Amino acid sequence: MAGRPTALVTGASSGLGTEFAEQLAGQGYDVVLVARDEARLRAVADRLGERGAHAEVLVADLADPTARARVERRLAEPAEGEAPVDLLVNNAGYGTAGEFTETDPAVLAANHEVNVSSVMLLCRAALPGMVERGRGGVINVSSVSGFLPGRGSVYGAGKAYVTALSQNLYMSVYGTGVHVMALCPGYTKTDFHRRLGQSRKDAGFMWLEADRVVADGLADFARRRPLSIPGVGYKAIVVAARHAPTRIVQVLARRSASGRG
Repeated sequence: MAGRPTALVTGASSGLGTEFAEQLAGQGYDVVLVARDEARLRAVADRLGERGAHAEVLVADLADPTARARVERRLAEPAEGEAPVDLLVNNAGYGTAGEFTETDPAVLAANHEVNVSSVMLLCRAALPGMVERGRGGVINVSSVSGFLPGRGSVYGAGKAYVTALSQNLYMSVYGTGVHVMALCPGYTKTDFHRRLGQSRKDAGFMWLEADRVVADGLADFARRRPLSIPGVGYKAIVVAARHAPTRIVQVLARRSASGRG
């Protein structure tokens, strides 16, 4: 009898990452939880363990290449007794407040390491083994902001890369039994915007529940869709961004807040 599949979730200590871990455990996955905060990871692992899922804690700051290499090894070369990863959820990511020209270059570089470099390198570590086994997949958590021109930090530009990379990888592994999808939420009720000092009163009717975002994403992944955009309003925004004249898209972007969504 085959064992339980294994999912590795980055940014698993809070927000969408915790929600992914909980819903995947509910679907029969064991999970590898990756984040910087060991105490919060262990609290998540304990909750999942009470529900019968095995939860492995892997503490790593993805802005640190040395720490990230431990996660790459876990994906590419599982040690004896470790199950290969069947699903990688690249969820870790964050925004930076302030204008690009006023932000410390080291802050921008660290953001790029987590939001861009880590996504690419963890995909590279995971996919060869999945293709060889003929099964598996990757969900890269991107953002609606990647479809809109923005100002401020490099967040939106990084998410545009994540979405484009995911579409390329979807084509690269098509027909192998492996699937890659970009999940592009808008405003979602997590700590993400609070850390940027953004209020939920802004665009209040557009806020999405984290459990709904993850459930919709997993449903679209099961349908083998290359792109998942939860929420009718955000689907409309993406259609407008793709097909409306550039001038209109720029006006729309100027009226939206920075960050995820």
